[in-house]
Amino acid sequence: MKKVAILQSNYIPWKGYFDLINMVDEFILYDDVQYTTNDWRNRNKIKTLQGTQWLSIPVLHKGRVHQKIKETEIITSKWAEKHWRALQCNYSKAPYFEEYYSHIQELYRRGKEEKYLSQVNYIFIKSICDILGIKTKISWSSEYILESGKTERLVSICKQAQAKEYISGPAASNYIVEKLFELDNITLTYMDYSNYPEYPQMYGQFVHEVTILDMLFHLGNQTQEYMKSFSFE
Repeated sequence: MKKVAILQSNYIPWKGYFDLINMVDEFILYDDVQYTTNDWRNRNKIKTLQGTQWLSIPVLHKGRVHQKIKETEIITSKWAEKHWRALQCNYSKAPYFEEYYSHIQELYRRGKEEKYLSQVNYIFIKSICDILGIKTKISWSSEYILESGKTERLVSICKQAQAKEYISGPAASNYIVEKLFELDNITLTYMDYSNYPEYPQMYGQFVHEVTILDMLFHLGNQTQEYMKSFSFE
């Protein structure tokens, strides 16, 4: 039974994002929807001695109220060097930082050459999946015929992808019309992001809501043991 998830691309997402990818057969980057500011599309958090810190990619959005995520342009390539320095400064003493040093640095070299946010996000998401051993097919919503209506569009994409189960983020329960999935015999499941185990983490009180790079730098090849999806395999 084919499982699908449809979600906006995020910048260096947290562990829950990758768990969702790993729990489906096809993960569809939903970049044909409106770009939202002050969201996870272009930023994420890291741990520092002073607490959590945002790493944000500067994008053009002023006066572009209705632009789609895939249309969102990056203002300058300087963000890449700045973010890489921040990671070096705050994680150089983490147990597995050196193991991933070259790989992650290369992602920033590639990312700074990109014009569009979606492409940067894809580079990081795909490469981190490779590190974690996640083999899920990653596609784009633009590859599908898109219908109008929030739920109608999701159901249509699932049907085109020949999916029998749709796994959604929990926040979508506020707008999803569940009956529409039932009518097309598609099982609707909501992802549960609760009760993640803590792991050894630098800088004081433990924080779950940080980029998955935090896990990789602290846990290395043990990262899978602290995620939900791998325990289901």
